[in-house]
Amino acid sequence: MSDPAVSWSRVRDRGMIGLRADLSVGVVRKALQKACGLPVPETRRLSVRDDRRLAWMSPDELLLVLPRAGTAPVLAAVAEAMEGRHHLAVDLSDARALFRIEGPGARETLAKGAPVDLSPAAFGLHDFRRSRLGQLAAAFGQVAEEPDAFEMVCFRSVAAHVERWLDVSCRPGSLPGVF
Repeated sequence: MSDPAVSWSRVRDRGMIGLRADLSVGVVRKALQKACGLPVPETRRLSVRDDRRLAWMSPDELLLVLPRAGTAPVLAAVAEAMEGRHHLAVDLSDARALFRIEGPGARETLAKGAPVDLSPAAFGLHDFRRSRLGQLAAAFGQVAEEPDAFEMVCFRSVAAHVERWLDVSCRPGSLPGVF
């Protein structure tokens, strides 16, 4: 059961590609943009187009989330676009789990476990953070404003724990009412 102000779901049938390259090089950014179909996001941001998200993970790392069926074609496009350039592109689809947390209480639910300023003034649409949820590594971004909707990625090996955490954090009456 969840609070009417917030709900969560595990998003299935999504592919995830981890990309590593020198993102400070313009030709690399252009090649990745062409292959992924999205501009390389700025620091701690998401680029979003339709059902694709390209997330900034670190100065040399991106995470592309897309429909699972598109994973192999994009990996091939990255290999072609980056030919001769130092890079890594790997299918992480089976190694990661994706969750969607949405509703007016979504921000407060994440704030219960993440050491990130999630106030609306500090964390807005297409902002993205690689952080923690309790003691677990996680990354999340705001993908919609009305209602608030966030997508969160974690290691698949801890997905069952995250599901239990979300169940508890979304219980009726559990939102602190800070935001």
